[in-house]
Amino acid sequence: MTARIESLILRQPTAADVPALADLGRHSFVVKFGHLYTSDNLDPFLEEVFSQDAIAAELADPERRYCIAELGGTLAGYCKVGLGSSYAEHSSGSHFGELKQLYTAPDMTGRGIGAALMDWALEELKALGVQTVLLTVYSENYGAQRFYERYGFAKIADIDFWVGSHRDDEFLLEGRLG
Repeated sequence: MTARIESLILRQPTAADVPALADLGRHSFVVKFGHLYTSDNLDPFLEEVFSQDAIAAELADPERRYCIAELGGTLAGYCKVGLGSSYAEHSSGSHFGELKQLYTAPDMTGRGIGAALMDWALEELKALGVQTVLLTVYSENYGAQRFYERYGFAKIADIDFWVGSHRDDEFLLEGRLG
């Protein structure tokens, strides 16, 4: 577990959090990866993944779990996990779950928020009976790769990630829960 961050609150989101979640997801993605795409590819992707309707539908999905992190009353990050995995064929594990997204506000990185959310994600998946956790990470996102390696995740496959007609090289990482 990570050290406690003073005034950090982890909680399940409610319907009232949907606009802020959509904004944070969209903003975080654009800051980190927006330079990779043309607007013809990026704009429809952002609408599909980070619209308020998309976030609300995921919050209602029984196969998804969200946790939001608030620091000083401000949404500082969120994490989304899912039961099962569309990447299971790449693994020799069983009882799969996925870390679907883990975002912190760009101006709040390096404060332990991501670690607190990751700890939540692994505990949540373990409580749900997951034994093998899969996640994808952009091949050039070296900071995220190091972060996941600290949690025992290792690369098991190269995969494609599509934003419109733009293909990114991504790595599929796997971690096992005790």
